[in-house]
Amino acid sequence: MAQPGYLLLEDGRAFEGELVGSTTAALGEAVFNTSMTGYQEILTDPSYAGQIVVMTYPLIGNYGVNPDDNESRRVQVAGFVMRELARSPSNWRASRPLSGYLDEAGVAALTGVDTRALTRHLRSAGAMRAGIATADTPPDSLRARIEAHPRMTGLDLATGVSTREAYVTPAVGAEQFHVLAYDFGVKRHSLKLLSERGCRVTTIPAGTTADAVLELRPDGLFVSNGPGDPEAVGHALSAIRQLAGKGVPIFGICLGHQLIGRAFGGTTFKLLYGHRAGNHPVRRFEDGAVEITAQNHGFAVRRGSGDAVEGAPSLRVTHINLNDQTMEGLAHRELPVFSVQYHPESAPGPHDSRYLFDRFIDAMRASR
Repeated sequence: MAQPGYLLLEDGRAFEGELVGSTTAALGEAVFNTSMTGYQEILTDPSYAGQIVVMTYPLIGNYGVNPDDNESRRVQVAGFVMRELARSPSNWRASRPLSGYLDEAGVAALTGVDTRALTRHLRSAGAMRAGIATADTPPDSLRARIEAHPRMTGLDLATGVSTREAYVTPAVGAEQFHVLAYDFGVKRHSLKLLSERGCRVTTIPAGTTADAVLELRPDGLFVSNGPGDPEAVGHALSAIRQLAGKGVPIFGICLGHQLIGRAFGGTTFKLLYGHRAGNHPVRRFEDGAVEITAQNHGFAVRRGSGDAVEGAPSLRVTHINLNDQTMEGLAHRELPVFSVQYHPESAPGPHDSRYLFDRFIDAMRASR
């Protein structure tokens, strides 16, 4: 028999449902994702560390889970909220139902929640701290735990999800380049796309010093996605600047984009409720084309006027979000450095932006 539970937001709004997975109380920042598919990739994306993810699509789990779609070693979300959990998955790739996957991972999840009302509330009030607990947990007790939980602003979560030791992903076919991947929460699909393009990828811990990075003499540096506040992750900025100064091509996504912006003088700020979906329209300045992109971020680099990046005259804006006009891409005006706020590895999501991996390959080839 399902156990009743509820989600409590820090502003006091509560949403009832039934508990799936762990019955231990979960705490994190409540955010919503409007993707129609890809729940397994979302659950295992390190960029969601510390967050309770609300899925707006009404039926989740209908195609089950399988070992091939994990984007990291484990489930990363703090909690998971659904309108309806599919009890009987139907897909030839499925190895088990989502409910069993959540239970084994020890993740607190809720089904039967009015996710439409919850999403509308988060859109107007903003992403905020929240907790999931059993129905017999006193709200005052849960509220006290929520208020004691750290806010996302100022929080370094990237170091916690990063690899502890460097590891190598070999190139598929003939090796052409050696790429260092700064792991702030890298997804396996990014490494796979680089490997398929002839790159031997050495993934290094988030705390790797600039000197250690320089000693490895890479052909290129990939600065990965990751969770938390970019302002709290200052240790990579020196390595980015020093490698860029030596002409090493640098490509960043998501948190990596924010770190590249900050490395050259830009500033970041927290969005009201962030961008988390597989359908954000982004306009590319160079030719006016619109890319449909996968996104997952709660912070952004601040724009200036025109193509300027505020506080960073050496950078220029290359892409903007057509929904809210926030910056979605930047490039150095002289050096082979570029980045995007969204997820071009698109797991899950559309493949419009995978050309960026080819552009990175071209930049490394040109630097030789």
